[in-house]
Amino acid sequence: MPPEKVNGQQNNNIIFYTDPLCCWSWAMWPQWQRFLSSLNTEVQVSYRMAGLLPSWKHFNDTVNAISKPIQMGPEWMHARVVAGVPIDDKIWISDPPASSFPACIAVKAAALQSREAGEKYLFQVQQAVMTERRNIAKQEVLLNIARKMLGQLDFQTFQDDLLGQKARDDFRNDMQECKFLHISRLPTIIIKVKEGTSVISGFQSADSLMQSAKKDLPGLFSNVQTKDL
Repeated sequence: MPPEKVNGQQNNNIIFYTDPLCCWSWAMWPQWQRFLSSLNTEVQVSYRMAGLLPSWKHFNDTVNAISKPIQMGPEWMHARVVAGVPIDDKIWISDPPASSFPACIAVKAAALQSREAGEKYLFQVQQAVMTERRNIAKQEVLLNIARKMLGQLDFQTFQDDLLGQKARDDFRNDMQECKFLHISRLPTIIIKVKEGTSVISGFQSADSLMQSAKKDLPGLFSNVQTKDL
């Protein structure tokens, strides 16, 4: 896939495939921000929602032996230990989310207002479930998160879009794209620039991300020294 063009100009693109309930995406967030700050060229970052958990009736992670809510807790504990970021796994006992689809749609609803609003809402909704033990499968939780983003989101517009069709269509398109690209591991990052494409999957440190990207796209970085975290 070549870089997209805007007004005839090639655009450097990074696409981050994730899900609000993906603990590894949340665990990688600080490293991801450090990686983005290391780039020496302007890039356009987009977030795609993979739809990790349709429902527990239709979910079975054979790799991690997860088929019911209580089994998700140990995976979140593992991510917390590996990454050293706050993650409260007790939600999978106290109030387990029934699906990640409502939160995915909410992220797309926020993104209808602006790319920045979508990214900020994604962070807020992940923070709510990962550290505050809030069930983001519930509409009132999703609305309350948006309500607190004054100046970043127009709440009434968000509420209308959350209940409307466009955000659902955008989410459906994201899932179709993930299926077409055979994306089965989250997060997955696809970097598309003039000199080529790099695909990186799974939890990575910032330095590991840079090292992986440098193999395919050395021009992304300028005098960046990587070191062990």
